[in-house]
Amino acid sequence: MVAVRRCLVVLSGGPDSVTAAYWAKEQGFDIHAITFNYGQKAQVEIERASEIAKRLGAEFKLVDLRNLNEVYRGVTSLVDEGMPVTDEFTDEIIVPFRNGVFLSVAVAYAAGIGADTILYGAHASDEPFYPDCRREFYQAFQEAARLGTGLPISISSPFSDIPKSGVIREAVRLGVPLDETWSCYLNGPRHCGVCESCRNRKRAFREAGVRDPTEYAA
Repeated sequence: MVAVRRCLVVLSGGPDSVTAAYWAKEQGFDIHAITFNYGQKAQVEIERASEIAKRLGAEFKLVDLRNLNEVYRGVTSLVDEGMPVTDEFTDEIIVPFRNGVFLSVAVAYAAGIGADTILYGAHASDEPFYPDCRREFYQAFQEAARLGTGLPISISSPFSDIPKSGVIREAVRLGVPLDETWSCYLNGPRHCGVCESCRNRKRAFREAGVRDPTEYAA
């Protein structure tokens, strides 16, 4: 009998990480999901992540990191209520080293539950803008994780070589409920349609040639 490998997915509730989770399911992994409350404005993404994990039959862990708002206040508009969210890419929408923080906790959790693989939803469209979405970053982080745990943990993204539009096409192939995913930097009840992330989402569907099922306010 072949043992089933255990995989931990850093699940944000967005289409990229949700598609990574569905990809892991197709690969035959026993999926666990970890989601973080870091004080983000878009709290609805946590609800979406929880719902997706249930749909997948995955164990779900929500980690409370809300005190990070003391680090990120005045730095990023994704956390600071006094900073407006922009409709184009700006430094203010970057959450510095967010994936590094998340992956550190994920490594500790993975070691505890016996997961040898950690996945997150970074893709090629993110690489020019976010250093912690780049292949060299997660490869270096993997080496640190192995040195720090003594375990052969693998950290990667299945979408490093494809743009966000390619992730959308992969999501359709995998049967991802894209209408249940959340991208907006604000807190609903509908996607605002005008923040940088909503605009990015719209563009990805358009470039993928896939009907966008998202309900936008604008």
